Amino acid sequence: MRAFSQLLDDLVYTRSRNTKLKLIGDYLRETSDPDRGYGLAALTGTLDIPHIKPAAVRSLVSERIDPVLFAMSRDYVGDTAETVSLLWPKRTGEPPELDDATLRISDAIDRLRLASKLDAPRVLAAMLDHLDASGRFALLKLALGELRVGINARLAKQALAQAFGLDVEAVEEVWHGLRPPFAELFDWAEGRAGQPAVRDVPVFRPFMLAHALEDGRVSLDDYVAEWKWDGIRTQLVHSGGKTRLYSRTGDDISGSFPDVADAFGLPGVLDGELLVRGNAQGDVDLHGGAAASFNALQQRLGRKAVSGKMLSAYPAFVRLYDILFDGDEDLRERPWHERRQRLEAFAAPLDPERFDVSQLIAADSFEQLEDLRANARDAAIEGIMLKRRDSPYVGGRRAGLWYKWKRDPLTADCVLMYAQRGSGKRSSFYSDFTFGCWSDDGDLLPVGKAYFGFTDEELKWLDRWVRGHTVQRFGPVREVEKDLVLEVAFDSIHASTRHKSGLAMRFPRISRIRTDKPAAEADRVATLIAMAT
Repeated sequence: MRAFSQLLDDLVYTRSRNTKLKLIGDYLRETSDPDRGYGLAALTGTLDIPHIKPAAVRSLVSERIDPVLFAMSRDYVGDTAETVSLLWPKRTGEPPELDDATLRISDAIDRLRLASKLDAPRVLAAMLDHLDASGRFALLKLALGELRVGINARLAKQALAQAFGLDVEAVEEVWHGLRPPFAELFDWAEGRAGQPAVRDVPVFRPFMLAHALEDGRVSLDDYVAEWKWDGIRTQLVHSGGKTRLYSRTGDDISGSFPDVADAFGLPGVLDGELLVRGNAQGDVDLHGGAAASFNALQQRLGRKAVSGKMLSAYPAFVRLYDILFDGDEDLRERPWHERRQRLEAFAAPLDPERFDVSQLIAADSFEQLEDLRANARDAAIEGIMLKRRDSPYVGGRRAGLWYKWKRDPLTADCVLMYAQRGSGKRSSFYSDFTFGCWSDDGDLLPVGKAYFGFTDEELKWLDRWVRGHTVQRFGPVREVEKDLVLEVAFDSIHASTRHKSGLAMRFPRISRIRTDKPAAEADRVATLIAMAT
């Protein structure tokens, strides 16, 4: 437990992405099985201890800590595990049954998993009684499954791959077919066995991503154009009689969209845009049904259970872009034009209410394409995608294969860095937000600050997020985990010597909260420099 609690402490106080990768990699190399496997599960959000929930912890707290003191402290600290770890009264005068040096992660997890729903809180309290503050913090983070130490699942997998010389995309390909404590994964990593074989399991494959088309043109003889729809990328996988929908970060979102999952029953893997059909005036009337704006889709995101009323009011569907597997046949090495033919054939028998194939844009010249893009003012269209006709489907971004050409160039996907309390009626909320983009060295540099553009409900959501993801405090300012992407709109951007990024935005405002997008895929400073006037 001591090694894991030290890792959490180090991650909380480390800003550098490369340092985080090294810290996690060192922990995975130096820690024995099965502890490192459970540690990796905790870091990737795949560790589940069914009988320990926040309500159970709150019940324990009410027995040991003055509730008024806890409530005031929790509001200030912003994290339940940290607050409990600092306030929990350690028992004295008893022989030390265990401590953070002798308690193993696997032992703690076994104790909690083997305990009944009634006994699990008592078992947790007994361990908390004999740990120091650092050990209590680590144990509570494990038990609750909410680390919030400035990393995400992708970073933890990248650290594993980097530490053992694996390809992170190969790790992703088998990840959803493995379970903690990942014995097969570490056997592969340390050369005792080959890559784990995953069969008849709907596993995730890394998405192919696009570079921004920042200047110049491409030949329409070499590239095909499609609309860039304003939903979220999703991967549909059916294997072994099961269907899964994955987000671009590899999260299973099937539970939020059972109407789509239930309608996809052909063995294969498809890539597309998850959208909601709309009927409002101005919705795009293509493919037999209008696509509503992202705000409509947002009503469905993140819901563990979806009511019949919600399914009826916001019917979801997928606009299909590509096919990765047709049955067991891997098509990713085939050129785009061949995959397009296979996609059209594969999609033909699917329910047209739930699936349609993205329409290609007919244009005789790039100038005509520019006009079409400029006049595409529908709420569900972000811009245009340009795909090389002979491109294979490869995970990540590869230069020259796919380009995204957004309709409005004066937006950027930025990462929230700092939040400050507002004034007046906003004095109780963190409402002033500083955000940044990535430098070529992998550092996050501030590029602007915004304090409007969001609704009252979004402000409340952002305030809760800030309180729950704080890593440091500087008076009224909180530094937060670099995990939340905000789409920022601005009138213009200019060179500035006052800011480390060398840029200053004019009239920035938050136009969208991008919970679907990982921070590593936010825009780069170089992209903003190209937009500067």
